[in-house]
Amino acid sequence: MASLGGRILTPEGWTCGRVDFGEKITAIVAGDENPDGLTILPGFVDLHVPGGGGGDVMQGLEAIRRCAALHARHGTTSLLATTITAPADDIAIAVTAITQVAGDRRPDEARILGAHLEGPYLSPERLGAQPPFAQTPDLEFVGGLCARAPVRLVTLAPECDAGHALIKDLASRDIAVQIGHSAASYDETMDALAAGARGFTHLYNAMSPLHHRAPGVVGAALAHGEYAALIPDLVHVAPGAILAALRAVPRLYFVTDATAAAGMPDGDYPLGRHTVTKRGGSVYLADDTLAGSALTMDQGLRNLVSIGIDLDDAARRLSTYPADFIGAGDRGRIAEGAFADFTVLDANLQVVQTVVEGETVFAA
Repeated sequence: MASLGGRILTPEGWTCGRVDFGEKITAIVAGDENPDGLTILPGFVDLHVPGGGGGDVMQGLEAIRRCAALHARHGTTSLLATTITAPADDIAIAVTAITQVAGDRRPDEARILGAHLEGPYLSPERLGAQPPFAQTPDLEFVGGLCARAPVRLVTLAPECDAGHALIKDLASRDIAVQIGHSAASYDETMDALAAGARGFTHLYNAMSPLHHRAPGVVGAALAHGEYAALIPDLVHVAPGAILAALRAVPRLYFVTDATAAAGMPDGDYPLGRHTVTKRGGSVYLADDTLAGSALTMDQGLRNLVSIGIDLDDAARRLSTYPADFIGAGDRGRIAEGAFADFTVLDANLQVVQTVVEGETVFAA
């Protein structure tokens, strides 16, 4: 049995004391002192991770492991490895590798909870930086992936899913569906929500924008969304638009959408069958289209605090809300019986320790 002491964020709020744990949390004991000035947060849960540490998820096993290790060093305790738009065989190979890593975590890695399929069922008009392999939904292919792999989340464009057959099938399997990379109208988006879609992928980006006479996907998200993901690198979305989304979407949560460039120096990196360039902390295609990010969750937290969001609120939107979205109620919270997943910060909100399932995977 182990313990950590400091200022602890629990579901009920802040408490000072210690948390006792093995693989799971056994007790939270209140105290009066925090001599080391540490803050203990629920471990970050990132639902959108195409890469990191030089590794691109589409490259397979060892690249996925590099990604999981890089993000663990920045406080992420669990994540969804994210495939991008590609030929079906490429996606199947990547998902097989994701499944293998998810079942065999190494001591320096975040726990991979499963796969997020970002495409290939996206709008050719709203691909953003996705490679040009948009397809019509294939229920048999997706069903086969879901039968042999832990697919937890799928991003699709509802206008590409005739009769919302894929949305309904995924919802029947308790797989979360997000709307993204979509040129859908407001009404088409509402129909998709009624069919079982539950969230929105990187809100504002690669989707039909809000216009007062054509509200689009963004308007539907702000008016009706319970959950939506947003990239808080302060490049993809301006601070004012983040604050607007916070007022509108009750369980807005944050993701990195990190590419292989995360944690790496400026230069060229893979993104599926694309090559992207990291410069100045962001990632671009050759035509200057934003191409995912180089963000890590700890920097996302510091960004959110810098624009006036309270630390406890920001932390829950990086841990509890994303865990809840995919039905992982034993992650993303410091409570008895939950997995002992912690992100430990110093007074400057820098990560000094990451604990995954009771094991320290990173210590500064």
